Formats: sequence, C-alpha cells, structure tokens
Amino acid sequence: MTPPATTSLYAARPWVALLDEAQRGPVSPDDSPVHALRRAVAESPDRTFLAYFDGRLSYREVDELSDSVAGHLAARGLERGDRVAVLLQNSPLFVLAVLGAWKAGATVLPVNPMYKSGEVTHVLRDGEVAALICSDRAWDSYLRDTAADSSVRIVLTGCELDFQTRGDARVLTFERLPQAPDADDLATVAKAGHKAPGDGDGDGSLGFGLGPSDIALISYTSGTSGAPKGATNTHGNIMYNAERQRTGLALPEGPVYFAMAPLFHITGMVCQFIACLNSGGTLVLAYRFESGVVLDAFAEHRPHYTVGPSTAFMALAAHPSVTPDHFSSFVNISSGGAPLPPALVEKFRAGFGPYIRNGYGLTECTAPCASVPPGREAPVDPVSGTLAVGVPGPDTVVRIVDDHGQEMPFGEQGEILVRGPQVVPGYWRRPEATAETFPDGELRTGDIGFMDADGWLYVVDRKKDMINASGFKVWPREVEDVLYTHPAVREAAVVGVPDGYRGETVKAYISLRPGADEDPAAFAAYCKERLAAYKYPRQVEILPDLPKTASGKILRRELRSRPPA
Repeated sequence: MTPPATTSLYAARPWVALLDEAQRGPVSPDDSPVHALRRAVAESPDRTFLAYFDGRLSYREVDELSDSVAGHLAARGLERGDRVAVLLQNSPLFVLAVLGAWKAGATVLPVNPMYKSGEVTHVLRDGEVAALICSDRAWDSYLRDTAADSSVRIVLTGCELDFQTRGDARVLTFERLPQAPDADDLATVAKAGHKAPGDGDGDGSLGFGLGPSDIALISYTSGTSGAPKGATNTHGNIMYNAERQRTGLALPEGPVYFAMAPLFHITGMVCQFIACLNSGGTLVLAYRFESGVVLDAFAEHRPHYTVGPSTAFMALAAHPSVTPDHFSSFVNISSGGAPLPPALVEKFRAGFGPYIRNGYGLTECTAPCASVPPGREAPVDPVSGTLAVGVPGPDTVVRIVDDHGQEMPFGEQGEILVRGPQVVPGYWRRPEATAETFPDGELRTGDIGFMDADGWLYVVDRKKDMINASGFKVWPREVEDVLYTHPAVREAAVVGVPDGYRGETVKAYISLRPGADEDPAAFAAYCKERLAAYKYPRQVEILPDLPKTASGKILRRELRSRPPA
C-alpha cells in the first residue's frame, strides 16, 4: 500500500521519522467491516460491543441482529450494489442498519438527520436509493412525502428509545409513534431471526463476498465546490484507516470508545464505529451530543478514546459540573472536523489533564490523512501561530502546490494534495468532478496549508474563506486563533463582509464563556494589539451560540449571510 515512486520534493516523506515502529509498520486490514465483525465474534462473542445508556449488546447479538436486518432487506428485493440511505442518530439502530445493509451486499448512504426535505431529496435521487432506514418521527413528519418522489421501494423505521430503558430526558425527548402501515419496524425486523444472504460459501455471514474495492459508503459532501457530491468510500478505504488507528493509537485490548462525533459523519463512522469494531472494543453511544450527558457517560463507562470537534471540547470545559476525573480514563483524545486553536489545547490540558491531539482529513480521504502520533505534541508555527494538524501516515504522501500545480518548498503555503490508500476513487457518477478533484488519483483538497521540513502539516484555511481586505489576504483562522486566547471567548468565527472602502473587511462573531460580559469593541482592540492593521476585525458581533453543523463545525457561510446587526 505504498504510494507510487515519484521525483516529488515530498517523496522522501520526512514525517515517517516522527512515527514509532507500530505506527509506520505495514498493515493488513480485513476486507470489510463485516469481516472484522465476524473476527470479533469469533474472538470475543460475549464482549459488549454497543453500550447505549443502560442497554448493552454483545458482539454475538449485534452479529445476529444485523444478520436478520440483512435477511429482511434481501427478502424485500434488495440486491447487491443497491443503495440504502440511513438517517439516524447515534444509537444501536444506526449500527444494525449499516451492518445489515452491508451484509445484504448494499452500499450505505449515511444522511444527516438534521437535513431538510430538499437536502434529503437530492441524496435519494442522486444516489438512486432503493431502501430508506430512518426514525419513526422523521418518516411521519416529512420523509414519507420526500421518499414518494424517489426510487425508494423499501422503508424501515425505528425509534431510538429501543435497546435502552433509562430514557434520559436531556436527549431522549420524544415518544414512540404507532408503527406506520407503509414501513417495517427496524427493531422488530432485527429480532425476527432472519438469515443473512450467503456469500457463496454457505455461511450466510459475509454479504456476497464483500471486497476492498466494493463501495461501502456514498458520503455526500460539498467537496471543494458546487452542490453536494457523493464520495465513494470503499471498504478498503475504511478498513485501511481503521487498521492504522488500531495499530497506531496504543489503546488497551478491548478499548472503550465514546462516540462523540455523529456516526453519519465520516469521522464518526470511521474513527469511532469501524475503528472500535476493528479493535474488538466497546462503543458507547449517547444519541447526540449534550455536554451533561457526555460527561455522565465518561464517568459511567470510563472510555479510553474519543474524537470530536473543538467546539465539543469547549462545551465540555464550560459545563458547571466538569472535573478532571471525567477525563482520567482517556488514553487518547483526538480533535477533527473543525479548527483546533492552540489556546484551547493548553487551557484544556491545564484544567483537565489530557492533551488534545489534532487531526486532519476530509470525506474524500475517508476521515484522517494526518494526525498527531501518540508520544508527540503538535508544534505551533512561530510566524502564524497555527497549530500543526499532525503528520501523514507511512503510506500517505501529502504535497503542497501553487495555483499552477508546482510544488512549494517546505514552509511555503499552497494547496494541500493527498495521495494514499484512504483516498476515494472518485465521486458517485460525476466523472467531470472526479477528474477535477482527483487528477491521477491524487486528492486536491481545496485547503491552504504548508509543511515544515520535519513533516508536520499545518492547515491555514479553506481557499474560499480567504478575505481580501484592500488587496491584503486575511486568513480567518489566524484571527480566530488570537480571539481564542481571550479569556472571555468561548467560540469565535471570522468572515469577510462587504465594505465600500476596503472591498471586504474582517468581521468576528463571538460567543462568550459563562459569566463573561465584554463590550464588542474590546475584542477588536485585543486583536489590534496582536495582529497587523489589515487583519484585526473592524466589526465584532456577540451571539449566544454560533451556528454549527451536526458534527460541530462552525458554519461560516451562515454567518456571512446574516443581515448586519
């Protein structure tokens, strides 16, 4: 799985020297997550795989329940290669739906449950979806009408109260609906004891002989531009990153993972669900992120690993009941999906103990393509103040190029390009977009960054988020990192807004820490003392909370479109 030979400046892969023997050694991943499940069942059938509030499901039980889902889908006419959309929160139902679809030979389209009708319509039509698995509430409220004008012919609904009895009112705020006459109940189907379709060997366990080149997921992303496109994550892509995590994180045997990131997001799917499965560990689920619920789960389950956006760690640190003991069991905490300010890393370590390890990836490279290895700490660039996102793996080559595709020397900024076994083969039925974004199989990320001579990668910002103020380039990340050093700032986002004189000017949106009360002008003055005159925000607006995606990434585009205060 090594990259092709090249005369590239980056071919020497200096980052490999920063990896230990386990992190840089060769790996031999299973062919698919279903194969990993069968291995885990053979090795530890009674170990808890899923913990959901007070509910527990063993590896054997998950295998049998997902077999039954697969058998039902096949009996309803689902065929190999058909697409199954799964629209659920972090619950056992999500895991059973995905594994069942794979065992039936299908491709899964994980869909954000916060999507509105038009967004779901695009996914169902573009993916030519045959089966839809969703919550009973979503089906009743809007998905029935949405699916009616699509190729969907099989519907399973579930209530995420299933497989637990605690009913935590902080997140499980809904009631079970009567079973819809035009859908089958997912939990009932899972418990019915159906046999999974065989793979030709008669054991009925490996779903048509899934292989590394088969498409496991079509993950919809805006990519570098344009309307959402489906990145075709193969089983090989997924299992490579999961195996690199198993061998490289130095977690104990049977590790406990807490699913902070949503499983429908590529980070949650690969770095939590599949990585935990591949390690034979226990995956703790809590429906959705709520800081009090998460801290209680930390105390109850004593997890070894979690990954989440920086905004989640900000929320945990601000909770009135948080203590260092909540984090004492962790061996590794990772951050991804949103920029990680250096000030947050240090404040978190000073307050609670753990060092948050940065990471970088995209849907198109199946989550991580660079991370901070255990035993290392990410350096901070002394010029820009940017925290390194980590180093690539031994089989990955990251290059930095200018607008003409010429490689930039170490330390110089340009677009980040990625080549490796985690990079997807392309976009679903989008040959032109595939050719543009993956020339010769190399991913053009659309992110601006640089690499130092030791191999540490730094992400400056998205190309499209750059602010042009009177002809000067301003990267929002640099201003945000300064704002995060202010003791009153909980969250910060910087965008460019129209300005009659400067063309664009810098505007900062801020949410405050509990108890803080600062005048907006004070934040502008704070940045003015620490940044060049063209970089500091001329406008500052304070909001109770900043808009975010379901994975916790702050939505700059929504802030750009807000009317003036």
